[in-house]
Amino acid sequence: MADLLGQLEALAAAARTACAAAGDEKALEELRVRFLGKKGELSAVLRGMGALSAEERPRVGEVANRVRDEVEALLGARKAALGEAALEAELAGQPIDVTLAGRRPLPRGHRHPLTRAAEEIAGIFARLGYEVASGPEIELDWYNFEALNIPADHPARDMQDTFYVDPSTLREGRAKGGVLLRTHTSPVQIRAMQRIGEPPIRIICPGRVYRSDYDQTHSPMFHQVEGLCVDTKITFADLKGTLAAFARAYFGPGTKTRFRPSYFPFVEPGAEVDVSCSICGGSGRKDGRRCGTCKETGWLEVLGAGMVHPKVLRNGGIDPTRHTGFAFGMGVERLAMLKYGIDDLRLFFDNDLRFLEQF
Repeated sequence: MADLLGQLEALAAAARTACAAAGDEKALEELRVRFLGKKGELSAVLRGMGALSAEERPRVGEVANRVRDEVEALLGARKAALGEAALEAELAGQPIDVTLAGRRPLPRGHRHPLTRAAEEIAGIFARLGYEVASGPEIELDWYNFEALNIPADHPARDMQDTFYVDPSTLREGRAKGGVLLRTHTSPVQIRAMQRIGEPPIRIICPGRVYRSDYDQTHSPMFHQVEGLCVDTKITFADLKGTLAAFARAYFGPGTKTRFRPSYFPFVEPGAEVDVSCSICGGSGRKDGRRCGTCKETGWLEVLGAGMVHPKVLRNGGIDPTRHTGFAFGMGVERLAMLKYGIDDLRLFFDNDLRFLEQF
């Protein structure tokens, strides 16, 4: 027993000397492992208690507990002393000049011009009572073409325009069915009619669409906002009033609209919609020279529209003998280019800060 007690006292003395000499927290951690770890010196001494009698063990155990508590206290006190010394050294160092001007924070980002344009379009139609509807970008041929009265020999089904997920569904360049990347957001209109059922229906369908084009005015991926209004006694006059209100809200209160007859398989009658040029005010000339935006015509083509074809209403589960409706579709890139005077669509996707920071 005397040997164990002597070893414990020697351990305590060594811990006092070592802790007083420790210069940082790393050295203290090494001392903790050395004296109190599972394979440390205290554990090695306690393993010798197995040879003691029952009367001797409590005495050695009491001393061992006292030594453990003392070593822990030494380690804690030295750690606190080192922390205070570090704080004093920091305070004694070079002072902070609180009168210096604040540093400029990092510049904040802002929304992409296409995002801003899409949000503005959605906000205008929300004020007109339209809700936002969405649908899948990977679409079934039936929703993208058949349900919209686009026949099998329509040019839009040619593989040079449409990205087909499964080319095996094609024969002689024409689709017989299958899966594709949607070429417009019109499929959302069919899905919305089937989901809502009984009119009234007033929705807009914003989202990404895909076509096999890439040049100054076309991109293989671009954004559309399409709209649908179905109710009783909806007429072409309602369509004209809605789009005229949108044009004034988006391009300015003095904006005029013009409707030109056009063909779209999913509407009858159909029309191309022009707005008076926002650059030259519809005069065709700017600062005494030819307006390059409208090419001196005074008009800008912005979207297509028309009264929903009865077959499309029927495919959406709507009775065309009781209800009528109108639909329209616009490219977000096109509207943003016209509003901001951008002449190359590819600038939207170049991620060039010199371009993006202008908006």
